[in-house]
Amino acid sequence: MKPSAFDYHAPSSADEVVALLAELGDGAKVLAGGQSLIPMLSLRLASFGHLVDIGRITELAGIEAAPDAVTIGAGTTQAAIETDAAVAAAVPLLARATPLIGHFQIRNRGTLGGSIAHADPAAEYPAVALALDAEIEAMSPAGCRRIPADRVFTGFWSTALEPDELLVRVRFPVWTGRCGFAVREFARRHGDFAVAGAAVAVRLGADDTVERCSIGLIGLGPTPIRATRAEAAATGQRAPIAAADVGALAVADLDQVPSDLHGPAEYRRRVGAVMVARALTAAVAEAADA
Repeated sequence: MKPSAFDYHAPSSADEVVALLAELGDGAKVLAGGQSLIPMLSLRLASFGHLVDIGRITELAGIEAAPDAVTIGAGTTQAAIETDAAVAAAVPLLARATPLIGHFQIRNRGTLGGSIAHADPAAEYPAVALALDAEIEAMSPAGCRRIPADRVFTGFWSTALEPDELLVRVRFPVWTGRCGFAVREFARRHGDFAVAGAAVAVRLGADDTVERCSIGLIGLGPTPIRATRAEAAATGQRAPIAAADVGALAVADLDQVPSDLHGPAEYRRRVGAVMVARALTAAVAEAADA
């Protein structure tokens, strides 16, 4: 298949991108790494009159580490994130999720901003952004605004970004104290999208009681999901905690679990519960050793 005809734009700055998006409106689509968009266009699952390529805009890439947060440019490739020492030290959950994204060829082109803006519920970065309470910064002709991750994902492949807004960077808060992080997912083959998965972060107190717990679910709904009831159930428990019970609670209220050729909804739900339990167990163990 070939994509429908479109006009190609290659602006040289973020300001030019925003001006183009304001001018072209709904008919324009931002092209970052293209690892999701190009296949969709080629299969005619989507069609746009204009593609605005931001791949060469250097100001949109880069990693800045501060004591309280790591801020990453939207155009930063997944490969760059995977190998960055500051990310590994300050935002371990993001670093550990990255190698699970496709294959290395995908990560060489795919970007942080592209993954979050695409908002695939089976992708790792949206779940990590939710679990870590990340902030997404968007730029438009009206200026910049910050959007909490839990307000970004509005539906299947859709976000709160306006047509004239460009995602420019993502801010990940740094967790301190006795913390542990883990990502667990199940896929049919290495590099495939996960059937179900979980990104988990925990912090333990001095007596090994869970002070804070965050759980982002992968592939278990029309959007990335935060398992807030399961987080509340884990908080206050003393390690080792009842991880299986927390996993079961994480999927108990999900009413839009997808069913497709990779498995029915009930199968995904069962796999998801196990992935939550495994990730939670690993995260608590790491925090206990911290």
